[in-house]
Amino acid sequence: MLDSIESLFGMFKAQAIVRAELGRLFRWLEDRAVTAIVTGEPGDNDSLTRYGIEEYVSDCVIALDHRSQNEVSTRRLRVVKYRGSAHGTNEYPFLISARGFTVLPITTVTLDYGAPAERISTGVPRLDHMLSGGLFRGSTVLVSGSAGTGKTTLGAHLIDAACARGERALLIMHEESAEEVIRNMRSVGVDLRRWVEAGLLRIWAVRPTEFGLENHLAIVSGLLEEHAPAVAVVDGTASLLGGAARSDATSMLARKLHLFKARGITAMATILTDGDDVDTTVGVSSRADTWLLLRNVESNGERNRLLFVLKSRGSAHSNQVREFLLTDHGIEVVDVYVGPAGMMTGSARLTQETRERDARLQQQEDRQRRTQELRRGIAEGQAQLAALQDELAAQQAELKRTTDREEYLAADAQAARLAMAAERWADPVGHDDGAQR
Repeated sequence: MLDSIESLFGMFKAQAIVRAELGRLFRWLEDRAVTAIVTGEPGDNDSLTRYGIEEYVSDCVIALDHRSQNEVSTRRLRVVKYRGSAHGTNEYPFLISARGFTVLPITTVTLDYGAPAERISTGVPRLDHMLSGGLFRGSTVLVSGSAGTGKTTLGAHLIDAACARGERALLIMHEESAEEVIRNMRSVGVDLRRWVEAGLLRIWAVRPTEFGLENHLAIVSGLLEEHAPAVAVVDGTASLLGGAARSDATSMLARKLHLFKARGITAMATILTDGDDVDTTVGVSSRADTWLLLRNVESNGERNRLLFVLKSRGSAHSNQVREFLLTDHGIEVVDVYVGPAGMMTGSARLTQETRERDARLQQQEDRQRRTQELRRGIAEGQAQLAALQDELAAQQAELKRTTDREEYLAADAQAARLAMAAERWADPVGHDDGAQR
């Protein structure tokens, strides 16, 4: 028992000596205005330092932590105190890489983003029309849908349109390699390789489990600084869940969208949903300015794609469902048909279009036939009218000849009577009647 007390006394004495020497060292550095960094190890009982005095005599204390979660390690930094200065109190992830020591804030301090009124194209003209002219520059777009609905293809169209305008773009892939996405997009008429070779497009393909969520965010921040894109697409964000908690993954994705918006980058994130379940998007949909939903529907023994605009902040937008087609010359957005039998897509829509086209052709033929009949009737009526007019003119001429002949004959008869009376020395006309009276 006595030995234990002496051992404990010796330890306290050693700690006192160390504390005294540390105090002298810090006062010596302060007197000479030397900015010094002193490293130490944490002590027992979760204390910041081994002897418990280093943090008290220091002006600034920074705690570094290296933790592992789901077999993925992450380095974090926390400013415990900083005398005479305001400072962040959260934990911040940091990286030690070829670029040096990189620290990335976890959250945005203020919501002071700009709000440009300029619109940019999604690369799909019909979708631009549904969004009243396209996306606002610097806005964020969430595209959700089940597998095979065309989310990646829609992101490729946005990038292709941006590069065609001469803008830089960043494509972050979590489920395909760079060569795979270049090959696959070529099948729908989008050539991404030309933009990569021109230096306008940067493709970063990495498995989400390769880095911790915070390290992933820090790497993306570095890519934004290096490439300075105007448009960014993050494809396959649901893969970020991996073995991490959903809340952590959605929080990281939300912070990534804030990171894009703070730099004025128009960003699109695609996320996989289970059928019509939008639960996986709830954590980030409120942060997105525009939300597009792609859905598969099965009817008449075939599967077709539908497009919905669920929201678009600050802009009027279509609330109609459109059919979403992937063709060899790009995306086409076409109208769906809604009738008594319900909504028609795919072959049912094509059949209905054929019926309507045949009906229009039949109506056109009926109009042409009716027009010809009317024109023929008008021509016949005009011919009959001309004949009647000719007959009327002939009758009027005959009437005039008859009248003229009768007047001539009457005048001739009167002249003959007068001549005969003159030869007979007859009394003037009406003389006898007067004598008798």
